[in-house]
Amino acid sequence: MGVIVVAAASSPETDPDHRGTKPGKSPKIRAILAGGLVLGVGAAITLAAWNDSEFAQGTFTAGAFNLEGSTDGTAFGENPVSDPATLGFTAAPANLAPGDVVTAPFAVRLDGTTTNDATVTVSTEASTGALTGLTYSLTQSTDFGCAEPVTGTLVAAGQALGTTPGSVTFALTQGAGTADGDAVNLCFRITADDGLVQSQSGTTTWEFAAQSQ
Repeated sequence: MGVIVVAAASSPETDPDHRGTKPGKSPKIRAILAGGLVLGVGAAITLAAWNDSEFAQGTFTAGAFNLEGSTDGTAFGENPVSDPATLGFTAAPANLAPGDVVTAPFAVRLDGTTTNDATVTVSTEASTGALTGLTYSLTQSTDFGCAEPVTGTLVAAGQALGTTPGSVTFALTQGAGTADGDAVNLCFRITADDGLVQSQSGTTTWEFAAQSQ
């Protein structure tokens, strides 16, 4: 007879090294599964992130600003340096004699498109010819016209014609909505004294420069 060799596989019940150990997955497999669970939880947290944003913008628009002048208190318009308004004096300033006084009203305002108040500075833009023996004053009144009561003096009497003292200013207010602003009514008063020279002739131009506030 031949010899038969039988290899017996041990089991927890028959192998002394496995006594008391319950059947189940090996520690290595459990470690791998545990690692898989950890990775799975991490992936779940990443997928649960939320994203949101807020945005803001601004729109920037420039205002408008325009000064108008009038020699009659009714019709207002543009009077550039190339075409200044001609003042309407009460008597002809072309035949002056010592002691004569002539006056001329003028008004300025901000038009209805203007979106800012203004400060107006008065100065002498230019003078030509001879102005010897002529002085002037510049006053302000509530209503238009040199016969109206004076409410303020911008240039005191006796100022040499063709000159303007420094810091002659007044305020203008914009109108409500699209309305024109209230006008500031002015009066130029020119006086001829004994220094007036026969047949002399001269011209002076004033500037009313408005600056937005």
